[in-house]
Amino acid sequence: MKVILLNGSPRQGNTRAALEECARALNDCGVETELIDIGLDVPGCRACGACSKLGRCVIDDGVNAFAEKMRSADGLIVGSPVYYASPNGSVISFLDRLFYSHKRELAHKPAAAVAVARRAGTVASFDVLNKYFTISQMPVVSSTYWNDSFGAAPGQSAQDAEGLQTMRNLARNMAWLLKCIELGRRGGVEPPESESGAVTNFIR
Repeated sequence: MKVILLNGSPRQGNTRAALEECARALNDCGVETELIDIGLDVPGCRACGACSKLGRCVIDDGVNAFAEKMRSADGLIVGSPVYYASPNGSVISFLDRLFYSHKRELAHKPAAAVAVARRAGTVASFDVLNKYFTISQMPVVSSTYWNDSFGAAPGQSAQDAEGLQTMRNLARNMAWLLKCIELGRRGGVEPPESESGAVTNFIR
């Protein structure tokens, strides 16, 4: 079993530290991990619709490469710093394109969001990130508190004992759910087929 962790921060700071805490706990539970940094300059979705024909985003960058890694992965954790009470622009652009072009490959894989801030905005950011999962049939993994961590300067989140505890509990819950899904699959339990085709427009 493998979980991919996406660091949505352009910096090697507190967001990455929170994800590293998750990764250590997942490894302790026997789950393989890979932590990927989002980097800089992530273009937003062009709404061109080309991905419906190509099966990938027409902007051939880290989004398509990440989607390829997710094909063989079993779970996803996305971490973001808080910018103006929301996830940062790069991670929103990344996820918009990832989920629009590769939603089918992500379905039924457990996912979780992590938000990191100096002081406020984590709950709003946590909510934004979770919406990508809930529209894509991904079971959302919870912890013993909202998945947030606090720190301003790099390294300060190491002093947030409850935040680190929350990350470890999140990872253990992720590992537990992955193992439950694997046991179910071995017993012949497959993901349900979803209905499609019904579209309701509010303005006709």
